[in-house]
Order: sequence, then C-alpha cells, then structure tokens
Amino acid sequence: MDKQRLEAFTDGVIAIIITIMVLELKVPAGSDFLSLASGFPVLLAYALSFGNVGIFWNNHHHMLHVTERINGAVLWANLFLLFWLSLVLFVIRWMDETHFAAAPTAAYGLVLAMAAIAYILLERSIIACNGPDSKLARAVGNDLKGKVSLSVYALAILLAYARPWIALVLYVAVAVMWFMPDRRIESTV
Repeated sequence: MDKQRLEAFTDGVIAIIITIMVLELKVPAGSDFLSLASGFPVLLAYALSFGNVGIFWNNHHHMLHVTERINGAVLWANLFLLFWLSLVLFVIRWMDETHFAAAPTAAYGLVLAMAAIAYILLERSIIACNGPDSKLARAVGNDLKGKVSLSVYALAILLAYARPWIALVLYVAVAVMWFMPDRRIESTV
C-alpha cells in the first residue's frame, strides 16, 4: 500500500477538524474588546485544542516520513486516531457550555488520552508492518515521553473532579512537552 494516500487522507481529515473547531467559536455579542472577555476561556481551550491536534498531525507526519510500508492494520489504527481527534471539538463545546465543569474537563482529558493511546497503537502497527529493525522502531525505543504523557493525562482526569483548572494546567503541560516534533525520529532521518 502507498503511504502517501494515508498521509493525504489524514491531512484532509485533520484540516476539516481544525476548520470545524474555528467555525464553532462564538462571536462576542458586543463591539468592543471588553466583550471578548466572556469568551476568553473557550478561546484558550480552542488554542490548546488547536495545538494538540497540530502536535498529533506534526508527529504523525514525522512518523510516516520514516515509514516504508503500511498495511490494513495501519489503516485501521490511523482511523482510530482520527476518531479520537474528531471528538476534541465535542468536548470543547461541552466544556464551554458548562463553564468548564468537572465532567467535561475530565472528558477532554479522556479524549486526549485516547488519542495518545491511538497514536501509540498506530506507531506499534507501523513497527509491526516494517519490522523491529525499522527506522521508526529504532527511533521510538521505550517511548518514555509517551508513557509520561499518559500518566499525566490519567492524573489530570482524576483531578478534574476536584479542581478542573488543575487538570487544564496539566493538559497544557503535556502539550508543551510535545510542542517540538519528536527529535528521536528526526535524528534517524
């Protein structure tokens, strides 16, 4: 199978996800900058979500750059990742409509954690298809950064029920950790 087709499809779906996210932003009722204040929290959630979707897209691009072959398992794993990324908009809207209540804030973390798990499954399916000595397998190693991310997401989901703002800070921390593309992959190219 041709990996360029998978890349093009993923790029298209992610572009649609990002476009729909921005279209869902509510325009302030007033005509001055002060009227922006009421929508500022959801604007920050949008920025975080845009960043997270961008991080997944960026790392997906790097991962496919070192991939030589794909198969049906890779295609399904990729769809699983795109499914979870498509739910980001839903949980942003839920958080906005409930003023960042505990359950929606925890659900946001759950969606991010499931997207991270889906990414790991995609990574593992590509390694299975390309072999244990492939560039990706050598680059990823034991994936400490991925394990730390999942642990922080799990902690944030639990903390969302006590203090939603702490969970949001932890979601930002994970995004900051992944902001730069995966250098392990870049170094193998």
